[in-house]
Amino acid sequence: MTILLLAEIWLYIGLAVAIVFIGYGLDRVEENARGSYLFRPLLVPGVILLWPMVLSRWMTVEKTGYDEIRRDRPLRGGHFPVWIVLAFAIPAIFVGAMLIRQSPPLTGDGAVQLAAPDR
Repeated sequence: MTILLLAEIWLYIGLAVAIVFIGYGLDRVEENARGSYLFRPLLVPGVILLWPMVLSRWMTVEKTGYDEIRRDRPLRGGHFPVWIVLAFAIPAIFVGAMLIRQSPPLTGDGAVQLAAPDR
């Protein structure tokens, strides 16, 4: 229940960011997008899911101006620490999931054929 609530909040925030960004911020972040309005609805799903990155990029461009080298440096600077965390977190999650599994993968009762419900 909590995960669904967090996902719903994430999507609502993403929708709000998408509306503001697509309407106002896209022209400021990407100068090649100025005057092109037909492709903007295609960006909505991506902006909804990646809204923290969109806001980060938008704030960076507002602070430093449109310079591709300086614009991408903050995002690239965070790649190594995230890579280190994921290198340990993904195997730990996998091993933890295998340890708390109800029945081991190779043992158990076997496949159970489901029947149609009686009417």
